[in-house]
Amino acid sequence: MRKYLIFPLTMLLFFSCSKTITIDLPAPEKKIVVDGGIFTGKYAEINLTWSTGYFDPVDSAALASVLITNATAIITDGTLIDTLHLAYDANRPIPIVWMGSVILGQVGHTYNLSVVANGKTATATSTIRNPVQLDSTWFKVEPPSDSLGFAWARLSDPVGPENGYRWFSKRITKDAAFMAPFGSAFDDKFIEGTTFDFGYTRPSIPGSTAPEDTGPQAGYYIRGDTIIVQFCSIGQAEVNFFRTFENAVMSNGNPFAAPSVIKTNVTGGLGIFCGYSPVYDTIICH
Repeated sequence: MRKYLIFPLTMLLFFSCSKTITIDLPAPEKKIVVDGGIFTGKYAEINLTWSTGYFDPVDSAALASVLITNATAIITDGTLIDTLHLAYDANRPIPIVWMGSVILGQVGHTYNLSVVANGKTATATSTIRNPVQLDSTWFKVEPPSDSLGFAWARLSDPVGPENGYRWFSKRITKDAAFMAPFGSAFDDKFIEGTTFDFGYTRPSIPGSTAPEDTGPQAGYYIRGDTIIVQFCSIGQAEVNFFRTFENAVMSNGNPFAAPSVIKTNVTGGLGIFCGYSPVYDTIICH
C-alpha cells in the first residue's frame, strides 16, 4: 500500500509548490531594420522598419506603425551617390520600398548603405560577386505522389575563395515575384570544388491561406508548372545572416530551443543588405 501512495503524494507536493513568477522586461532599444539589397543590372531596393519588442503585437496595424517613411537612405559605390526614394511595389510582402535610381549593380563592385532616421544611423556594406551558373535543373516527382515534386539542380562549385549562394524561384502565371524557401542560403565550406545535386521545396508567401499552401500541395510543385529559378552568388556574411535568421524563425515559440543570435551585417541596426549576382534557368514540370 505504501508504494501506491508515494506517487500521488509526490505529485501533490510538486503542484503545491508551484508559484507564478512575473518578469518585468525592459523596453527594447528601437533600432533601424534593413531588409534588401542590390542585384546585378538593377537599382538597390530595401525595406526600412523599426525593431519591436518580442511580445509586441504582429498585425497590419502594428506593421504600419513600424514602417520608416521619413529617412535619408544613401547608396555609394565609391564613385557615385544614389539617394533612395520611397516607392510602392505591390509584389513585395512590405509594399513600401526604398529604391535607387542612379547606381546599377555591377559584378565586382562594393556598395555602402547609410540610413539615417529619427537621429539613428545604420550602415552596411556588400559586394556583388562573380555569378556561378548551374549545370542543370529539373523537376522530380516525390513518391508516392505521381504529380507533386520538388525543383532540383546540379552545381559544380568553383575552387577558390569562399562562395555563398541563395536560391529563389517563381512560377510563371502563379507567383507575382521571386521567393526564397527555408534553407535558401548555403556556402561551399564542405563542397568546394565538387559537383553535387540539391533540391528545394516550393516557397510561399508567409502566412498564406491559399489552398495550395495549406493543403496536401503545400511546399510542392505540380506537373504543369513552369518554374523560373534565380540562383544568386552572395557573400559569406550574407549567408550567415540568412542561416541564423531562419534558425531563429524555426525555433520561435519553442521554449526548449537554444537561444539564437542573428548575425546581421548591419552596423548600428539590424537586418541584411545583400549584393546579389543572379543566373537564371527554367524548369518545365512534366
